[in-house]
Amino acid sequence: MDKRIQLYAALSAVFLTALVIAETTGGKLIQLTLSDSLVFTMTMGVIPFPITFLVTDIINEYFGRRGIRFVTFLGMGMVVMALIILQIDMAVPAAVISPVTDEAFNAVFGVSARIFIGSLIAYLIGQMVDISVFHALRKRTGGKMLWLRATGSTVVSQLIDSFVVLTIAFLGPLSMWQIMQIGLTNYVYKFLIALSITPFLYVVHALVDRYLGRELAGQMMREAHPDTLPVHDS
Repeated sequence: MDKRIQLYAALSAVFLTALVIAETTGGKLIQLTLSDSLVFTMTMGVIPFPITFLVTDIINEYFGRRGIRFVTFLGMGMVVMALIILQIDMAVPAAVISPVTDEAFNAVFGVSARIFIGSLIAYLIGQMVDISVFHALRKRTGGKMLWLRATGSTVVSQLIDSFVVLTIAFLGPLSMWQIMQIGLTNYVYKFLIALSITPFLYVVHALVDRYLGRELAGQMMREAHPDTLPVHDS
């Protein structure tokens, strides 16, 4: 099998797995207590989402706009599919001997329509902004400074994502002030994660180059980004 197909399939699988887990567990709020007066409240989705940031940048780098847009819309479809299956699962009564009761199962996987819609809208807007900023920075830097386009695109896109999903999903049950607090906490977390995964981005980039071979890697980047030179960032 062509190495390009294998790479695209592997990256897509990792992205979709992390995305579906993030979306189906995003209704749970978690707290990080640093002191009595400093408590960070975040959604559970902040744990798997960094994986999607990393993979988005790698797909962007080697497969361009068309490659990452396809995975973005495929991911949207997979989230819808997962939630439809979960609705069917919740409608099927648990057996008497089941260690997981209907109440427990539904409490975990019973995502409200508002959370579902909010998550999808925020995801789609965030991904489209991420793609646009990534390519704009890549073109402006002539293909150099991978860290800048990867971090910059995530920082901008997640500023939008962090507040859109919470406003649509939780406004009413939570006040606007609470939403702003949670959104700011989520964003600060994602900002720090975007910075911290930069070394991993270079490691994955190097591994992909080694797997493909520098000649094929360069060819793929030329095809994915014809408006910039396929340089290897430093």
